[in-house]
Amino acid sequence: MADRFRIWLAQLNATVGDLSGNADLAFAAWERGRDAGADLVCLPEMFITGYQTQDLIMKPAFYLDAIAAVAALAERCADGPPLMIGGPHVEGAELFNAYHMLKGGRVVSSALKHNLPNDTVFDEVRLYDSGPLGGPLAVGNARVGFPICEDAWHPEVSETLEETGAEFLIVPNGSPYARHKMDTRYNHMVGRVVETGLPLIYLNLVGGQDDQVFDGGSFGLNPHGGLVFQMPVFDEAQQMVELERGTEGWRIVEAEKAHMPDEWEQDYRVMVESLRDYCRKTGFRKVLLGLSGGIDSALVATIAADALGPDNVRCVMLPSEYTSAHSLEDAEACAKALGCRYDYLPISGPRDAVTEALAPLFEGTQPDLTEENIQSRLRGLLLMALSNKFGAMLLTTGNKSEVAVGYATIYGDMAGGYNPIKDLYKTRVFETCRWRNANHRDWMMGNEGEVIPERIITKPPSAELREDQKDSDSLPDYPVLDGILTMLVDDERSVADCLAAGYDRDDVKKVERLIYLSEYKRFQAAPGARLTNRAFWLDRRYPIVNRWRDPS
Repeated sequence: MADRFRIWLAQLNATVGDLSGNADLAFAAWERGRDAGADLVCLPEMFITGYQTQDLIMKPAFYLDAIAAVAALAERCADGPPLMIGGPHVEGAELFNAYHMLKGGRVVSSALKHNLPNDTVFDEVRLYDSGPLGGPLAVGNARVGFPICEDAWHPEVSETLEETGAEFLIVPNGSPYARHKMDTRYNHMVGRVVETGLPLIYLNLVGGQDDQVFDGGSFGLNPHGGLVFQMPVFDEAQQMVELERGTEGWRIVEAEKAHMPDEWEQDYRVMVESLRDYCRKTGFRKVLLGLSGGIDSALVATIAADALGPDNVRCVMLPSEYTSAHSLEDAEACAKALGCRYDYLPISGPRDAVTEALAPLFEGTQPDLTEENIQSRLRGLLLMALSNKFGAMLLTTGNKSEVAVGYATIYGDMAGGYNPIKDLYKTRVFETCRWRNANHRDWMMGNEGEVIPERIITKPPSAELREDQKDSDSLPDYPVLDGILTMLVDDERSVADCLAAGYDRDDVKKVERLIYLSEYKRFQAAPGARLTNRAFWLDRRYPIVNRWRDPS
C-alpha cells in the first residue's frame, strides 16, 4: 500500500493584536485536524499576531507577548499532530517572520522568511530581518519545505529546499486581494513547481484588515498535473489534503475545486467583507451615511446593508434648496428597497445661521466655492453628531475618481470612518450597481432584486451644491477622466503617454494638476477597501508638498 500523508489546512480569519483569540482559533483547528486523523495541521502566515501588523510588530512588548502565546499554544497541542503556525521569532537583536512547528508541547523548529516584500502595501524590509536559506523540516514520514509567502515568489528558497531534501512544499501566506491577483499567484507557484519538480500547497489567510482583504483561495499543484484542489475565496474553510507517495514521489490527491467568481463579484465581495470585518474588529455594530439620491451613496448604502444587515444601516437625506425633487425621491426609494432606516434632515436652518454669522466678515465678496463647501461641511457636522450620539460609524462615499482629483470637501463629505468604494473608479461604480441589482449571493445580508433604482444609475451625476450643477462642469466626462487617471495613477504613465493615447492636452494637464493638489486631502481621508495594486494609502505614497509637474 502506498504511503499517505494527511494535512489539515485551516484557511481562517485572524485579528491583528488578538493573540488569545487567534490562539483559540488555532487550537480549535488543531483539534479538528487531530480528530480527523491529520499528520500535520497548518495555519497561514503570522496567524498568531494577525496580519499585517505594520509597525506594531516592532514593539518588544508585543512580539514577546506573541512569542509567549505560541509557546502556550504548543503546550495545549502537546498530544496530537504537529501544528504549523506563523508568528514572530527573535534571535539576539534580530526579528524574523517565522513559521513555527509546535510538537510535543513545545516549539521544536521554525522556518524563517528569507525574501521580504518591499512593494505595494508591504514594507517588511524595515520590520524584519531576512532569515537564512534553510532546509526542510521532518514531519512523520515526509520532509517538508515551508517557503513563507514571498519566498515562493522567487526561486532561490524553493530550489534550496528541493536540493536539501524537501519532498513537497507548503506555502503559508498573508496575501491580500487585488484584482487579478489569483492569476499572478498561480503563475508564480507554477514556476516553483516546474523548477523543483515538487508538489506545492498554497495556504492563504481570509478576512479584512484596515484597507486589505485576504481572499483565501488556497490551492494545490502537482508536477505536470496542474491544479488539483482549490478552497473557496473569501470564506473561512478547513479541509483535509492528502498526499500519496508513488514511484515519482509525493503527489497531492485530487480534491474539490471551488468555484472562482468573476472580477465584478470578487470586487464587490471585497467591499462588503472589508466593511464587515472593519466594523467587527473595531467594535462597531451599526453605520450611517448621507444618502443623497446619487449613485455613490446608493452603492455605499447597498454595500453596508449587505455587510451588516439593513437594520444596522441608517440613511440620512440632508437636503438644501439645490436638492432636486428626483434626488429626494430616489434616496427614499433606495433606502426603502434596501430596508434601511431613512431620516430626513434639512440643512436650511443651520446654513442660514452660518450665513448670518459670516455675513459681517464676508461683506463685499461674491458667493463662490466657499458657500458650496459650507453646505457639505454642515452635512458632515450633522452626520458626525448622529454618529457620536448613537454610536454608529459614519461612512464616506467618494469614489476613486473623486478621491484622485479632490472632487470632495474635506471636513464635509469626506468626514467619516471608512469608505468602501475608495478604490472604485466612477465608471466601475455604474457597472457595479448594475451587477448588484442583477445578482444576490448567500454572503449578502441585504435584500435581493433592484435595490438601486434605475434612475440613480442613469441620471447625470451632480453634487447639487448650486443651481443646475453637473460633475461635468468641473471635470472631464467620467470615461475620459477615468482613462486619464488609470494612466497617471495606476500605471504611473507620463502626460506624453496620455497624449499619445489620444487624450486632450488640456484635460490631461488639468487632471494631473488636480491629482497633485489634492494630495493633502487624501492624507486625511478615511481608509477604504483596497481593490487594486495602486489604491490610495499604502500602495501610493506621494509627498503633500510637491512643486514638480510633468514637463511634457
